[in-house]
Amino acid sequence: MKTVVIGGGPSGMMSAISAASKGDDVILLEKENSLGKKLLITGKGRCNITSSLNISEFINNVPGNGKFLFSCFQEFSNDDIIALLKKHGLEVKNERGNRIFPVTDKAQSVLDCFIEELKEKNVNIRTKCEVVEIKTQNNEVTGVYLGSGEVVNCSKVILATRWKKLP
Repeated sequence: MKTVVIGGGPSGMMSAISAASKGDDVILLEKENSLGKKLLITGKGRCNITSSLNISEFINNVPGNGKFLFSCFQEFSNDDIIALLKKHGLEVKNERGNRIFPVTDKAQSVLDCFIEELKEKNVNIRTKCEVVEIKTQNNEVTGVYLGSGEVVNCSKVILATRWKKLP
């Protein structure tokens, strides 16, 4: 199964890793010239990765109705993201307010781990690729059109970016 992930931020990278882990052939498309640009500015450049609270407490602290996140966190929890980072040699620390940061205090360290995992999972990373339209046939996804005019065929698309409808 060929999957295209649109958006190279943390959600897109994690979606690509997840799809590749399930056996999909994955292409990650990012319109910027590199992945994770916004990740690099989170936590004033330090990257507040997650919380050390257990899932029940974490969900209770989500504004609004956090219960809708319960099934997501059963699939991939705060402990899982910490394990992924440690797998790539990045240790984390717990700071006030149950916030988890990399011991390096550098968001780049987290991004490097994500990129290593993407490469390990054989995700095809393509930057400077703007998706302008999702191609469908008989109400099923068949690919994406890039701004360059190229068509990337696929059977699944994961939108991990803002999507604006073009005129």
